[in-house]
Amino acid sequence: MYIILKKSIVLFTIAALLVIPLCSEALAWERTMTDPPDGAAMVADFILLRPVGIIGIVTGYTLFVLSSPFSALGGNIQEAWEQMVAAPAKFTFARPLGDF
Repeated sequence: MYIILKKSIVLFTIAALLVIPLCSEALAWERTMTDPPDGAAMVADFILLRPVGIIGIVTGYTLFVLSSPFSALGGNIQEAWEQMVAAPAKFTFARPLGDF
């Protein structure tokens, strides 16, 4: 009885490991086939999120300058720059309008 259970669990695990790469490709294809944003999303992005992104850049830059001595001592000044300044800048200026 336990031998059959163990064999079925092993076969199920092997089947699942063979199917997972095929499913991830299908999910990636679904992600690329999204509809373009509508006008309301573009207006909301322009009026609400872009100004918030600019405030985030200014705040992140200020915090980066204040924390840069500690980041330099820790050896992670590039990571601090990426997270505090570059990520808000990409969110604000590098993405299409209406793409959240």
